[in-house]
Amino acid sequence: MNKQGFWYRAFDLYYDGFRSMTLGKTLWAVIIIKLFIMFFVLKLFFFPNYLKTHSTKGHEAEFVGTQMLNRK
Repeated sequence: MNKQGFWYRAFDLYYDGFRSMTLGKTLWAVIIIKLFIMFFVLKLFFFPNYLKTHSTKGHEAEFVGTQMLNRK
């Protein structure tokens, strides 16, 4: 493998950096857990698919248009 190439040097930089981390690994784990909670768990409970439950398949645009025009 060409050890002077950009991609090899970039990979080597990050690989060595993550391998020598001590506190950073814990912090990355906390970040990944928080992102999982924010994007998957909260979406399931607080952001239901309103459009899917209130419109018919293939007529979602019409439903949104009528709802926008009828609201005051």
